Amino acid sequence: MELKIGNVNLKNNLILAPMAGVTDLPFRLLCKDQGCGLLCMEMVSAKAIYFNNKNTEALMEIHEEEMPVSLQLFGSDSDIISEMAKRIEEKPFDILDINMGCPVPKVVNNGEGSALMKNPKLVEEIVTKTVKAIQKPVTVKIRKGFNDDSVNAVEIAKIIEGCGAAAVAVHGRTREQYYSGKADWDIIRRVKEAVSIPVVGNGDIESPLDAERMMKETGCDGVMIGRGVRGNPWLFRQINTYLDTGERIPKPTLEEVRDMIIRHGRLQLRYKGEHQGMREMRKHVAWYTAGYPNSARLRNQVNSIETMDDLERLIEGLTVNVL
Repeated sequence: MELKIGNVNLKNNLILAPMAGVTDLPFRLLCKDQGCGLLCMEMVSAKAIYFNNKNTEALMEIHEEEMPVSLQLFGSDSDIISEMAKRIEEKPFDILDINMGCPVPKVVNNGEGSALMKNPKLVEEIVTKTVKAIQKPVTVKIRKGFNDDSVNAVEIAKIIEGCGAAAVAVHGRTREQYYSGKADWDIIRRVKEAVSIPVVGNGDIESPLDAERMMKETGCDGVMIGRGVRGNPWLFRQINTYLDTGERIPKPTLEEVRDMIIRHGRLQLRYKGEHQGMREMRKHVAWYTAGYPNSARLRNQVNSIETMDDLERLIEGLTVNVL
């Protein structure tokens, strides 16, 4: 199912959620290869861009093969966010997203991320100024609300639409919930009924049936997938195939898992270097192999890898018995 956000046409309506420490360039390339319609980058601090932080520049690296891409900014100063959006607009991202959903304390305690849900006036200022500052479509990612006493996703979504944003993504949990409990898909339905811009549903998508059910129950225009795709980039292909044909693709074989881990490691090596890349691969290997028998033992072993050779030796030696 195709989706249009502003002037950007997506081949399908499956979207990789922005996840810090996960949706870096190597992982995005793997998800693109599996049929993801829109790749969202790790969130970037608008203040860090303002102060020319070197690490932030690396976070914003984009490869031509991954287009279309959404670059996500976070912050709470409407002038800095809009001005930094303008400063980086020449970079090859297609959509600029504003984060109003991150639940992490160090972000929320600065009045950023999901803390913005408590300040509708500031939401209006940030979105209005950013939409005016750049030509590219601006979208916003929000949550159900800050807590159960302030479920205001519908109100915030209406403000976002009124400010000229091209779409809104709704995670069906409050900030207080973090990622615990069950996502409330009904709030996504209520937002969809309240606005006319595209609404992207987010929360608890772990299978093709989940994606189908979310679209049926909420009417959402797109499905955003976060934690369900960690260690499972195949999920995009599985969902697309099921929605297009009704066919259920089986879970990847052990050989396919091994090949994906090696490919992921080589991409890490290319874009991050061996020292950083192999340390980051440790968590990915844990995700790729979760649920297999004896995977805990493998995770202990992978925590000692230092080089690509170490990773290849460990992974190529895997058998069904090892896992």
